Amino acid sequence: MKTTDFSSLLTRYLTHYLPVQRNLSSNTIRSYRDTFKLLLLFCRDVKKFNISRLAISMLDKKCIEEFLLWLTNTRGASASTYNQRLCAIHAFFDYVIAEEPGLMEQCVQVLNIPHKVTHAPPAHYLTPESLKFLLSMPDRSMRNGRRHLVLLTVLYDTAARVSELTDICLRDVRLEPPAVITLHGKGGKTRSVPLMKQTVALLKDYFSENNMNPHIRPDMPLFWNSRRQKLTRSGVTFILQKYAEMAQKVSLDIPDHITPHVMRHTKAMHLVQADVNPIYIKDLLGHADISTTEIYTKADSEAKRSALEKATAQLDLPTTSGWEQDTDLIEWLSSLG
Repeated sequence: MKTTDFSSLLTRYLTHYLPVQRNLSSNTIRSYRDTFKLLLLFCRDVKKFNISRLAISMLDKKCIEEFLLWLTNTRGASASTYNQRLCAIHAFFDYVIAEEPGLMEQCVQVLNIPHKVTHAPPAHYLTPESLKFLLSMPDRSMRNGRRHLVLLTVLYDTAARVSELTDICLRDVRLEPPAVITLHGKGGKTRSVPLMKQTVALLKDYFSENNMNPHIRPDMPLFWNSRRQKLTRSGVTFILQKYAEMAQKVSLDIPDHITPHVMRHTKAMHLVQADVNPIYIKDLLGHADISTTEIYTKADSEAKRSALEKATAQLDLPTTSGWEQDTDLIEWLSSLG
């Protein structure tokens, strides 16, 4: 079968450019791959193209826009999923420009397809009291309970993404002062996260109880399953939800849906509430841009505003004044700026 320019470009993009030149994680590459699987499915079933002979010229702006519309109307993709798929397509066409400059006009047209405007959802997090209650759920008299307590504490204290947590090996853990855990984040980037004294104490006991020696087995995963294999993302979620459900049966203050990412949000919010410099929080969370970190500052401001409103509701303060309801006056005031 003759190789088309599209198949050749896509193969080099997924197997060499992303993993070797960009050094992207396997999860990111898998997400990009899934986007093109969907695109090929659309080309085959909707456009009736012979995908074995698909040429890059056939993937013009109109075709990509129809694909995105199909994602929304037929597959029910949310705005964030729509943008994620479009981001993968934009990245590929950026690559194509460099590889095939003669296709620049077509690529630029695709790159000009705008993302959907989305509003970031509020960051769900636990209050210090709710977090303390959740961490009291594991039975410390049982070996499994002690192991799960260490996992939940490290998940919170490091603000790790769940994939970063499962990738931690013994060589990544330093318990001597200054105690840190090295996390392997997106794009192969690493960052060292300091540990609280309580976390260090739990980890020392955990290492001792399980005969874990970083010098002998540096590649051993920090957390493992019943088969002594690296704990999976779903395994971490299962453990967290198990104790969340236990806590919910006792306390009404525990949110209904607690995920590993909620623990990450929780750590970030607690740092914001402690007036920690946002630049430090950005580095700890592994954010590429400070604007991503600012969602926690906004969420904290909103939480404070709501608390103040509740506290002053009984004072019967004046409501909207007459001049605020006068649209002509408002328009006149606006025109002065």
